Amino acid sequence: MRSTRTRRLGLATIIALALALFGLAPSASAADPAPAELTFATDAATTQPGGTVNLSMTIKNNKTYDIWFVHQTIDPTWLTTQRPDLKYSFTGCSLASEAGAVPCTGTGPANLGTNYGATIPPGQSRTVTLTLQVAADSGCNGNIGFYSYYYAEFSDSASVNGGPVYTPETRVLCAA
Repeated sequence: MRSTRTRRLGLATIIALALALFGLAPSASAADPAPAELTFATDAATTQPGGTVNLSMTIKNNKTYDIWFVHQTIDPTWLTTQRPDLKYSFTGCSLASEAGAVPCTGTGPANLGTNYGATIPPGQSRTVTLTLQVAADSGCNGNIGFYSYYYAEFSDSASVNGGPVYTPETRVLCAA
C-alpha cells in the first residue's frame, strides 16, 4: 500500500516539472548591487621623481536611501612600505561638486570620511581626489599602491562595510 506522503511528493514533482517545461517556474533573480561601491582611478599610469599623480576615489550609492555618513581610511600596501628609498606624500585634496572642485576638509591618508561632503542621494556618487607628490630625490622603479576600507551609513539605519579596496598601482620611473 502506497503512502499518502509518497503520492504528494510525486504530484509536487510532476507539477514542478511541468512548470519548468513551460517556463513558469520561479527564476533566480540577479543579486542586488552592493549598497555602496568604492572605486579608484589615477590620471596617469606613470610618474617620475618630482612628479604628481591624482588619485580619485568615488563612492556610489546603489541603495534606494541616502548615504548620511562615510568613514574611509587609505593606507599604503605592504610592498609600498618596504621601499625605504620611495618618498611621497599627499599634497592636496579636492571634492568634485556641481560648481567645480572644492577643497577637502582635510588632506592625508588617515580619515577621508568627511571629505565626501553631505548626503549622497540614491544612484549618485561623490569623488574625492588626492594629489600624490613624489619627492624629487625619491628612489626609482617602485610601485606605489594603496588599499582602503570604508563604512557608510544610510538614512534607513542600515550600514555597509567594504574593503579592502585596492588602488591602481602607479609606477614610479627614474628621470632620464
